[in-house]
Amino acid sequence: MSTKEEMIKRSGGKCELCSKSENLTVFEVSGSDENLEKSILVCDLCLEQIKNPEKMDESHWHCLNESMWSEIPAVQVMAYRLLNRLGNQDLIDMLYLDDDLKKWADEEGSSDDEMIVEDTNGTPLKAGDSVTIIKDLEVKGAGFTAKRGTVVKNISLTDNPRQIEGKVNSTRIVLLTKFLKKV
Repeated sequence: MSTKEEMIKRSGGKCELCSKSENLTVFEVSGSDENLEKSILVCDLCLEQIKNPEKMDESHWHCLNESMWSEIPAVQVMAYRLLNRLGNQDLIDMLYLDDDLKKWADEEGSSDDEMIVEDTNGTPLKAGDSVTIIKDLEVKGAGFTAKRGTVVKNISLTDNPRQIEGKVNSTRIVLLTKFLKKV
């Protein structure tokens, strides 16, 4: 039996992330040392978005609400990585990974180039840069609104390329890069 046939049997002939049943491919989860148990079966849509994070469609990834509970470690690791890319901290907090799986999940990109963080215009951001907020943002839990035009100096980067940290009104907060413009 071929690898793909084994994966189809394991997954019931469906993408292990979104359950689509057409155009399935075996995807080796990075850091997996070419082990069948560390690969997943994905559809063409999931594969395209995994390989090209800039093309990620958040509405497609609602499927992670279910696939993150898979008993297959490679599916859990991929769900964790995708939730991180999407910045979905609520689901990340619910997902339990034992120490070995967490270490594997955190290996993403360790051999790749440095993560690129960009503002709303696609301008690269680095730690220490200053940015301007381009939309009034309600700061949950802090009881204030970060006003449009506010300059945030000396930003810090996070694990998520869609978020930065900075001080607004003497409070350190996380801001989405899609609401920021480099000064």
